Amino acid sequence: MKNVLILTTALCGLGVAAQAQDKEVNVVSWGGAYEKSQVEAYNIPFAKETGIKVNMMAADNPATPLKAQIEAKNITGDVFDIEVSDAIRLCDEGALVEIDPASLPPAPDGTPASEDFIPGALRDCAVANIFWGTVIAYDKTKFPDGPPTTAADFFDTAKFPGKRGLPKNPKRTLYLALIADGVAPDQVYEVLDTPEGVDKAFAKLDTIKKDVVWWEAGAQPVQLLADGEVTMATGYNGRFFDAMVAEGKPFEIIWDGQFMDMDMFAIPKGSPNPEAAMAYLKFATDTQRLADQAKWIAYGPSRKSSAALVGLYQDGKTEMAPHMPTSEEHMKTAVMDDPEWWADHDAEMAERFNAWLAAN
Repeated sequence: MKNVLILTTALCGLGVAAQAQDKEVNVVSWGGAYEKSQVEAYNIPFAKETGIKVNMMAADNPATPLKAQIEAKNITGDVFDIEVSDAIRLCDEGALVEIDPASLPPAPDGTPASEDFIPGALRDCAVANIFWGTVIAYDKTKFPDGPPTTAADFFDTAKFPGKRGLPKNPKRTLYLALIADGVAPDQVYEVLDTPEGVDKAFAKLDTIKKDVVWWEAGAQPVQLLADGEVTMATGYNGRFFDAMVAEGKPFEIIWDGQFMDMDMFAIPKGSPNPEAAMAYLKFATDTQRLADQAKWIAYGPSRKSSAALVGLYQDGKTEMAPHMPTSEEHMKTAVMDDPEWWADHDAEMAERFNAWLAAN
């Protein structure tokens, strides 16, 4: 591949080719099956159409190196795939490039991007690419007397023995404790917004604390299940899908109480290749590219117009729609992330969570 910029008709339609002078773009994402889906759906066709080389870098959470680069005033990444609460906070701090929705590609039928993206997917400084869920998965071979089916079952180690895998952060644990304790999905943040509600969540976590194996990287819960270190774990639905369908692991997903979130592309101010970064962001979030990504991993596209274009998985036989976190059935008991709440309370909850972890 020639590492030079080719001014193509396709990118002229995005309104960026005439300005783009960069020869490469550095994209920081989450690694694993998710990164693979982005490489296939975004990076390869983007490089083919523009001649711009895409350098892909993985991080357990891309917001971590982004914040470090901002603090050090040494920006080396161009596009970062981050969670909504981080996008809001960093935008408020003036660290990210603002994005005009009118500059984004319309839907194929001409619908403006501002109307085509699912509500919440467009922010002042970030554009969502996927909706994803944190879900419970279990090893089907471990429960011969009947499988677990609910979030409450995750906390029932008497009926469903074995260790549990949980992420080492409050955002992906407190909600699950409240759901398991009987709180309705649409009331989780109302409850968390009170000291009594936070106490309630930690009290529920106390009931399985001695049985928890904590994980920090997205690949770990899949590995914990595969190695038999845990019988149930929470993790990203796309990772579990990849293990089940692509690798044939004997896992099953429990969708009850899934925690739904979005990932967003953001560009830091001072990125080394700003024109190429914006070109990549617009290319990767058009209707076809988002639909293409959903053929590689079970995450829901952030555009309404992409849904009809999602078909079979790469095995040529697995329908992707039933595996999407955004399916009607899976949404019934879903908890939708409240990024504004976390932007305001993340530090406070992290301090409380870390103190709880350290306590006997």
